[in-house]
Amino acid sequence: MLMEQNVWEIFSKLIPMYGGVGLAIVSFAAATILPFSSEAALALAIVSGLSPLEAVVWASFGNCTACIVNYSLGFGSEVFVRKKLESSPTFQNLYQKMSTIGWPILLLSFLPFIGDPITILAGFLRQRLWLFVSIVFTLRIVRYVVLAFALIRS
Repeated sequence: MLMEQNVWEIFSKLIPMYGGVGLAIVSFAAATILPFSSEAALALAIVSGLSPLEAVVWASFGNCTACIVNYSLGFGSEVFVRKKLESSPTFQNLYQKMSTIGWPILLLSFLPFIGDPITILAGFLRQRLWLFVSIVFTLRIVRYVVLAFALIRS
């Protein structure tokens, strides 16, 4: 919990200082193994003065780029994935489900906590890249659009 607070404190300063680029960096980091919310970063960006459209574009760019990095990590690093499978019940459970169900599990890739492991396992299990990009990017962008719309309506 303390690490999460420290990480959030550091990254939350990037957004007011660097605007969209800061939001892209934070959204990228949030879609990797760092434990914090890109949705909170999007909200902070909008509250800090970034237009909702700009915030959605920058957050989507950072987050979707990280998803490709995660996919590539899974695709190219069997050692990393095997270690995660040995140490993480979440990874084990998702691996079993993805091995059985296949690509439809990508429909859960926008969810907190399980979304990022899904993007890594998709690469490891050699999901078709065009399908991965189509589903994962669409869901993550829609998530930001819905959040931005909710923020400007409130």
